[in-house]
Amino acid sequence: MTMQNDNSKKVLLAGATGYLGQHLVQSMQKRSINFSAIARKPEKLYNLGLSPHQIITAEVTKPLTFIGQFEGCDTLISTVGITRQKDGLSYMDVDYQANVNLLQEAIKAGVKKFVYVSVLNGQFHRDLKILEAKEKFVDLLKSSGLDYIVIRPNGFFSDMGDFLEMAKGGRVYLFGDGNNKVNPIHGADLANVILDELYQSGKEIEVGGPDILTHNEIAELALTLFAKRRRITHFPDWLRTAAIWLLRKLTSEKFHGPYEFFLTMMAEDQIAPRYGVRRLSAHFIEEADRIMKS
Repeated sequence: MTMQNDNSKKVLLAGATGYLGQHLVQSMQKRSINFSAIARKPEKLYNLGLSPHQIITAEVTKPLTFIGQFEGCDTLISTVGITRQKDGLSYMDVDYQANVNLLQEAIKAGVKKFVYVSVLNGQFHRDLKILEAKEKFVDLLKSSGLDYIVIRPNGFFSDMGDFLEMAKGGRVYLFGDGNNKVNPIHGADLANVILDELYQSGKEIEVGGPDILTHNEIAELALTLFAKRRRITHFPDWLRTAAIWLLRKLTSEKFHGPYEFFLTMMAEDQIAPRYGVRRLSAHFIEEADRIMKS
């Protein structure tokens, strides 16, 4: 269902300056949706065309910075989360506690619905630090009494950049036989799905892109843009599991968190219902042009 342009309803977006957040801003502008956005550094939102009255300057990890500023909002969308820990903040500080801060303020302000962006199959991998934090918040959201939607996207096109970086060197390295499948989605397509589903209630929605591809096929797509020969090296899968074990034993959570996540997800089919119109092949061509010009 597509959200109607009802200016009596107001959307509040947290995480507006991130990859998905910026696509949500652009999509809401195109739909003439009445919305505000939270940003620690509002300059990025000014560059996207937001006016000062649309911006709440605050830090989601510091709830005192946005107290009393959610009044009049009907729906809060949170894309808040980190892939790589920085500024001394952990996954629990951001993916869990920052969203708790938003939820508590939303309840106080009478916000009716909270839309949270988690990860496809995240509920099955709570042993991973990043997903432990995300799913702990999902559990809290479901028990909060607030209406909710949990969006579970597959990987983003931007997450496929490692294939291009390897292909630039003439060879792509994969674990296992390379036949695990994934259907990543462009941020603009995911933003449209989220806005189309805003009138849903109490749902978890899995979202993927239009093309279901094996890792081998993604590697070949990348290699055709940079190399005359399509050279793919397959490492045995036990090396992947050994790498996760060693990383957990020898490095900090800050260092190994993103690696254990990506190495775990690479070993499984990650297929979600297909949405959107943007193709990975076209995205790769655009990115390859950018890389070669840089």
